[in-house]
Amino acid sequence: MRTHRHARLLDRVSLAVGRGLLSGLAGTAAMTVSSTVEMKINDRGASSTPAQAVAEVTGVRPADDTAQQKLNTLAHWGYGTAWGLGRGALDLAGQRGPLASLLHLVAVLGSEQVIMPALGLGSPTPRYGASAAATDAWHHLVYAAATGVAYDALAAR
Repeated sequence: MRTHRHARLLDRVSLAVGRGLLSGLAGTAAMTVSSTVEMKINDRGASSTPAQAVAEVTGVRPADDTAQQKLNTLAHWGYGTAWGLGRGALDLAGQRGPLASLLHLVAVLGSEQVIMPALGLGSPTPRYGASAAATDAWHHLVYAAATGVAYDALAAR
């Protein structure tokens, strides 16, 4: 019986990991659309912070602007997809639905506010003013909501 219980736990964890990665990918896609639309409306360029964070952590320095843009894109999609694992962890802890999405939002947005300044990549977003903080919060809300909807849809199957 013990082996059966371990197999069931492994199945639950595997499903949570798979659902988390797929839902994180969906959330990243939604956030990408949200930020792309917002950048066009506000006539601003894309942030290079994801590539800068990778450079700080790994020491990898892009050779030119094209390489930096590729690293930026890879970092953005990789980070957002990986954060879907947090949604899976919440499921394993017994949380789904809107509360899990709210907890996920707090974790993702909160970690950004700590990690980026710790890497020397600026200050917490509110220090840049209410508009910047609201924009950042909006994009993360889009991410968490889309990730949550995707996760819960996959879990309901």
